[in-house]
Amino acid sequence: MSSDGFTTCLWFDGQAEEAAAHYVSIFKNSRVGRVIHYGEGAPRPAGSVLTVEFVANGQRFVALNGGPEFTFNEAISFQILCEDQDEVDHYWGKLTEGGGEGGPCGWLKDRFGVSWQVVPSRLIDMISDPDPQKAARATAAMMSMGKLDIAALEKAYAGE
Repeated sequence: MSSDGFTTCLWFDGQAEEAAAHYVSIFKNSRVGRVIHYGEGAPRPAGSVLTVEFVANGQRFVALNGGPEFTFNEAISFQILCEDQDEVDHYWGKLTEGGGEGGPCGWLKDRFGVSWQVVPSRLIDMISDPDPQKAARATAAMMSMGKLDIAALEKAYAGE
């Protein structure tokens, strides 16, 4: 990986390799990179995985096996803008499988506790419409959903 730009570091408690492999399996333009192991005298067993560099959907990440001291929460999430319902269904299904859980308004937590927003790109246009009634209807529909349903959002937006 090059040294320019940003890399997001995700702190795990022993699941760095599993998480990197999971994310790479879900997104296009993804790959696992360098794996670094703890050495002698480190705070974790020598030879165990310290970090896994990976790219998911073209974004650079480092998965760090830092231990149980820190956990994920909803203050940070990754937003996936989707072109159609098939993409929404794909990402929602893949990210909730194996112990993840759906939340409100297109939000979910994956099995590692990482928060994601699976959002149809069209929704951004609807909720920012200059017509306040259309925007309010789309927002109210979104607020009533877990996984977002584009057809239902479009109907609410249109006032049907």
